[in-house]
Amino acid sequence: MPSTPTLTAPADETWGSTPASYRRWEKSAVLGHGDDVWRWVSAELLRWGVKTRSGFAVAPEGPAETGARPVIVAHAFGLSVREPVEVVAVVQTPDRVGFAYRTLAGHPVSGEEAFIAHRRDDDVMLTIRSLTRPGDRAGWRAAYPALLVAQQVARRRYFRALRLRAGG
Repeated sequence: MPSTPTLTAPADETWGSTPASYRRWEKSAVLGHGDDVWRWVSAELLRWGVKTRSGFAVAPEGPAETGARPVIVAHAFGLSVREPVEVVAVVQTPDRVGFAYRTLAGHPVSGEEAFIAHRRDDDVMLTIRSLTRPGDRAGWRAAYPALLVAQQVARRRYFRALRLRAGG
């Protein structure tokens, strides 16, 4: 269970109500099947593999831990965008593993994102939950529509990043 309440509730199977001021998004997909896939996905997820295998850098390197404040760096079109975050919850149970982070000042958007691996029978699933609204800086607020498109691209990469290895 997370040590503090989070907006994306990674420990909960069902995501409850959220503030109306955010764009809410949730999707689940099967990554593979069986214990070997579960062990690999669980370990890779907590090592930020969902981000790093999708083209992002995370510094400092290390496992997702509640209270940690890494900087995620997105690389696109020859630019590097720094995204400061704080891990607000880590979940580790026999059938559910994941974490949630909230954005910090200077991040292009404001919100919270959760990455959750879980089992459904023999299926190994990945669920992503996201709450997003424009960031606090004028330049990022103006770029918000483009950032939503970039977010959609990143989400596809997240599912592919863990499915690639998990599936074979």
